[in-house]
Amino acid sequence: MRLVDVKEGEKVKILHIRGGCGLKNRLASIGIYPGAEVKVIKSPPGPLIVETAGSRFALGRGMAARIEVEK
Repeated sequence: MRLVDVKEGEKVKILHIRGGCGLKNRLASIGIYPGAEVKVIKSPPGPLIVETAGSRFALGRGMAARIEVEK
């Protein structure tokens, strides 16, 4: 399942990020990396708002589509 497909209010665990080093490093700097748990605060339309480690971040749909997760 991709992060972009997760419904509002659900918590998921990051399994894999499909992308290059730049994308992986950018996401890791905000706490999104394999093994991390995130909660979807707001889902599309528009960007996803996710919460991890007590902070909230906005992710574009294209970026969220590259993040594979499990419930």
